[in-house]
Parts: sequence; C-alpha cells; structure tokens
Amino acid sequence: MGVVLALAAALSYGLSDFVGGVASRRSSPWPVAIMCAVGGMAGAVLVALTRTGDPTPADLGWGALAGVGSGLGGAFLYRGLAAGRMGVVAPVSGVGAAVLPVVVALLGGERPGLLVWCGIAAALPGIWLVSREPGDGGRLADGLLDGVLAGAGFGLLFAAIGQVPQSAGYWPLAVAQTVGLVSVAITATLLGDSWRPRTALEVGGGLLAGALATLAALGFLLATQAGLLTVAAVLTSIYPAVTVLLAATVLRERLGAAQGVGLLLCLACVALVAAG
Repeated sequence: MGVVLALAAALSYGLSDFVGGVASRRSSPWPVAIMCAVGGMAGAVLVALTRTGDPTPADLGWGALAGVGSGLGGAFLYRGLAAGRMGVVAPVSGVGAAVLPVVVALLGGERPGLLVWCGIAAALPGIWLVSREPGDGGRLADGLLDGVLAGAGFGLLFAAIGQVPQSAGYWPLAVAQTVGLVSVAITATLLGDSWRPRTALEVGGGLLAGALATLAALGFLLATQAGLLTVAAVLTSIYPAVTVLLAATVLRERLGAAQGVGLLLCLACVALVAAG
C-alpha cells in the first residue's frame, strides 16, 4: 500500500507541476505560485477537518518546517518552469527531492542497501546531462539553478513531513501548506517580484495546481506512515517523468540525446533507491 500511495503522490505532483508550469509560462510565475499555495492550504484544511487527530507541538513544528520547504520549492520551481524548460527543471528538482530525504533517513536509523548508493551515484551525471540544452556548445540550460533550489525545498518538505506520526492526523499537513503560502510571498517580496494575481489563468491554474499538490502531499504522508521514508521519498520523486511526458506530448518539447540519457539516469536514481 505504501508503494501505491507514493506512486499516486508522484502522479499528482507531476500533474500539478505541469498545470502550474503552463500557467506560469503564459502569465507570471509568482502569482501562480501564490495561488497554488492558497489552493494547497484550502485543500489541506478541508482534509484535516475530515479526520480527528492529536498532534503534539513537535508534530506541528515538523509541519511548519515542511511548509518552508514546500514554499521555497514551489516558488523556485515555478520560476524555473517559466524561464527554462520543463524537461530540465522538473528532473533536477526531482533528484534533489529524492536525495535529501535519503540522507535524513540514514541519520534517523534507516539502513538501505547498496542499490540506494548506486542510485545516488547515478543522479550526479544525470543532473549534469539533463541540464544541457541541445546544440548549446556546453552551456548549462536555463532553469538549472531554480531546479536545484526547488529540489532542496521539496527534499526538506519530504524529510520533515515524513516525521509526522499517524496519531497526529492531518493538521500538520495544513500547517505545512499555510507556512508554504507565507514562504512563497516572502520569497517573491525579497526578490522584488510582484506576486499578486491579476488574470483568471493565474488564479484558476494556480488553484488547480494547489489542489493536486494537496492530494500529492497527503499521499506522501500516508506512504511514509505505511512504509520507509526512503522508499516513499524516491518513489514520489518520480513525478518529473509525468511532467516531462506531458511537456513532450502536449507542448511538443524536444529532448536532445544527452538530455535523454540524463533523464534516464535520473529515473534510474529513484528506481535504484526504491529497489534498495
């Protein structure tokens, strides 16, 4: 069941990133990120009201830390998707989201096998190759830095939310989404960008992406409670495959040969870590 829940979370995250990325490209990334956070917060509160729980201050603290990661990850992801290419930003962020929780799980006592280390090793050349534009003479692709920062944020989200026990219910998730909304607004303000939505696309696209992200976060939370954090994190991190597939089929984005190899290495990373 943990595997099924993690894969469902990956599907929801991939759909959320695609919807949010398209809306960001056709308008502005920060208003979309804000509305995504609003939609995520509203969805998480509704989910929390469906189940009673007894969260401790520590549980809510983990939720708040997860919210910081969610906000920063979402903000830089949408900025990268708007300025760069979906086939670059999404896989890089996915690898970062997989690796950080593995480290936290190791420090927490989990002891995965050799395949996990092989997967992490595969991620390094994968990030390098997938970050090169076809025919650019070696120039790093636009959006690489945003992908790395987004991956760090999502990795923090996964690592923190994985510490929430089943007895806490879903209020830590609501706290995470609320703090995520504040984090996006603060990040945009510090960078000097306007985050106030002005168009129906920014509002509608952001809210839909946020609702999908809430389903994904819920699936991930349940997956960590049903199994290992390591397995849940890396399986959920397969979500870039969904985003890239949609970008290739719907937006007709072309992947170069080196990027194709890099994407395969990124996917091999999460597969090996999960198998280990």
